[in-house]
Amino acid sequence: MRFIGLDIGTTGCKAVIFDAVGNLLTSVSREYAVDIPRPNWAEQDAERVWRLAQDALREAIAAAGPEDIVALGLSVQGEAVMPVDAQGQALRPAILGMDTRTGEQNAWLRDKFGAEHLFERTGMPLHTINTLPKLLWLKQHEPDMWACAERFLLYEDFLINKMTGQAVISRCLASRTQLYDIPQDRWSPEILEALELESERLATVQPSGVAVGPMFPDLAESLGLPEPPLVVTGGHDQACGALGVGLTRPGLAMVSTGTAEVVEVVLDSPALNETLYEGNISVYAHIVPGLYLAMTLNHSGGLLLRWFRDTLCQEEMRQARASGDDPYDLILQDASAEPSPLLLLPHFAGSGSPRFDTASKGAILGLTFATSKTDLAKAILEGLTYELRVNLDLLKEGQVDIDELRAIGGGARSPLWLQLKADITAIPVVVPRITEAACWGAALLAGAGAGHFPSAAQAAAEMLRLERRFEPDAARSARYAAHYELYREVYPAVVSIQQCL
Repeated sequence: MRFIGLDIGTTGCKAVIFDAVGNLLTSVSREYAVDIPRPNWAEQDAERVWRLAQDALREAIAAAGPEDIVALGLSVQGEAVMPVDAQGQALRPAILGMDTRTGEQNAWLRDKFGAEHLFERTGMPLHTINTLPKLLWLKQHEPDMWACAERFLLYEDFLINKMTGQAVISRCLASRTQLYDIPQDRWSPEILEALELESERLATVQPSGVAVGPMFPDLAESLGLPEPPLVVTGGHDQACGALGVGLTRPGLAMVSTGTAEVVEVVLDSPALNETLYEGNISVYAHIVPGLYLAMTLNHSGGLLLRWFRDTLCQEEMRQARASGDDPYDLILQDASAEPSPLLLLPHFAGSGSPRFDTASKGAILGLTFATSKTDLAKAILEGLTYELRVNLDLLKEGQVDIDELRAIGGGARSPLWLQLKADITAIPVVVPRITEAACWGAALLAGAGAGHFPSAAQAAAEMLRLERRFEPDAARSARYAAHYELYREVYPAVVSIQQCL
């Protein structure tokens, strides 16, 4: 018996097939673009994402063999939203979470509800990332589209609808939209009334790990499957990753380094308190029933490294294509473990938590004629990790103690970055056997939906293997601590200048 975890990220998708004891049989990915048609906009052709997801599924199934694939679960990027017609076709590009056009809409929401009230009801700080202001923007700026759309879907319900004809979203992903009332556990009547949006125009909410139905037979056949697998509700990609790395009880934490960099901490209740509100830390429903997640966010993450690779490292990419090596390994092969002479503010897509300054921009300090590309690449890793520590310090102030970070995502493949995380945060970092944790979490949900596992959480805990551990080096941690204090001065020093750019 085998299961598919399908991950739909911001810049790429991945289809991974696992057997019933967690062995990764095959993994196939596709990259796609984020379109920037205007300043502050970030959109995506959702139909193209669906086509590339099918390509990845088709190749993965051919590589692993189609026999005994019984269910598919979904791990998806959050917040992105698109209007669809009655057949489930996207009527315009999806507006992504990283899109920051909705400043006016957030001002309206602040006046209408109050930022703290919205947080207390939905767990989401007031921010352009949320689905709610994106829907309000569509209503105000594209009224014809708003009127004719059958539904407004996120990527999970969009793809489940493509595969089964039913628009169903997990409670986990719904609770990241700022439209979901967490205490009442339903789409918020108060918010929908203000938006003049009927709940029927949103997807049906189900728990994660629920079988929606079998995949359309013709679609299954086109993917190379002899029998249609069950399509199962999944969740937000970070929550799927949290499940996949065994975050199944309160107090456990992970750092996920993909397109964005995120910290997730498991809570036993939706702690919608003043400390988390002031720190712009979101709280939403975990995939695991009865648990919740507190999430910090840095928008840039691995996307910043990808920008560096694509913009400045064409030679390394050429060498990687010729040798089969990872271009990032070539870019960082001569990097020192010691602090670099540069300070880099990684706000290339604005700042995430705790500041949530969407107008902030990147900055690099300390450049000289001796600066190399390796120095810049190392400074990127350091700047991202300093931002990580800012958020960990904030969680600590909020009485959330973290003794260990479980690392997943592309960043978990780099020993240099993992040791850097341990040294800068002064917290041990551990890596699981399965680093494709979001896909593994989605596959666990698929197995639960198919009845193979009594629960996805139980299966995740039983099959978790933590294989590598990176302890902070005391001497390096002390040197990085001094650089960190300098780093904390960079944003206040440049913010007024950036406002003029």
